[in-house]
Amino acid sequence: MSYQIKIPSCVYGDEGSIENVKAIIKKEDSKKIIIFTDKEIREHGLLDILTKLLDENNTEYRVYDSLTPEPAYQDADRVIKEAEDYNGDLIIAIGGGSVMDVAKLCSVLKGASYSVKDLLDDPAQARKQLKTIMIPTTCGTGSEATCNAIVAIPEEQSKKGIVNDNMIPDYVILDANFIKKLPKPIVAATGVDALAHVVECYTSKKATPLSDTYALAGAKLIFQNIREAYENADNLEAKNRMLLGAFYGGAAITGSGTTAVHALSYPLGGKYHIAHGVSNAILFAHVMEFNKDACEDRLAKLYDAVFHGLPARTMSEKAQYIIDQIADIVKVTNIPTDLKEFGVKKEDLETLVEAGSKQQRLLINNRKELSHDDIRNIYLKVLK
Repeated sequence: MSYQIKIPSCVYGDEGSIENVKAIIKKEDSKKIIIFTDKEIREHGLLDILTKLLDENNTEYRVYDSLTPEPAYQDADRVIKEAEDYNGDLIIAIGGGSVMDVAKLCSVLKGASYSVKDLLDDPAQARKQLKTIMIPTTCGTGSEATCNAIVAIPEEQSKKGIVNDNMIPDYVILDANFIKKLPKPIVAATGVDALAHVVECYTSKKATPLSDTYALAGAKLIFQNIREAYENADNLEAKNRMLLGAFYGGAAITGSGTTAVHALSYPLGGKYHIAHGVSNAILFAHVMEFNKDACEDRLAKLYDAVFHGLPARTMSEKAQYIIDQIADIVKVTNIPTDLKEFGVKKEDLETLVEAGSKQQRLLINNRKELSHDDIRNIYLKVLK
């Protein structure tokens, strides 16, 4: 079987790596920058770190910050159209997954004849119009490494990914100063999202030697640092490792793909607007428990890579240890695990089952096929 992986061509890491923006602008001979962010990033002063550099560099820019969290495709289209009349030649995204996803969409939409809705119907038509710089401000989405953009589809009460290699970012800046003051609930949700990426990609039917390399490296960084990054806001070393682990997770996605955890989480975000990382965290251990007998060997290898100093265990025990660690991380980071806390009722169950079963782009990656009854039983475990 042939395999490939496509990742950003230039990645800068560690504290202070934001300074490389100036060199990128010079290299690209950029005159006008389109900046995508959100109001919370602006309010926390993170945007100021970037705009100060641009001002020092005498670089013109315009900021677009009206994006809503977990945006619908109509909202993404609206924000991109706002930027249509500005003659920018380079895009910078500073934010979480939604901000970076919209920036990637803009990179293939600005000046093009197709819309976000058109790409939902046929993502193959996307062509890169502008280069991008991604500056993640969370420690988990991995969007800075992927060719995916996720948008909600209100009429279907779900989410869908637009996937096209032309959306691979050109530059990435992994600077822990941008997540130094990240609120603990966001460290938790985005960190567990990143953990789901590496575990799902490693246990995916589409896993390859290349994606495995990134998934294992990312798993080691995230399992070993997420608790510390959550508890100690000043530990920039742990947060740098989380940023790198999240990037590795995104790279693994481009070579492999997530599975049933993400597939079943999409209806929770689309219908109930539960944050993506939280919806993944709620389902994560339960889906892996369901998958265990089909990927026990892979989970055992993950154990060997991450927890190699622990006492010897059987393959089954190693796999269970990984699943137990996932559940414990969700618990100690105080992520809610009951869907009722988000207004989900048992009478909504069949709607969720139907919506989840339609996420075939991801379900086909799962090593164990899920029937409607299987999906129903997993949702019931989190509808207590």
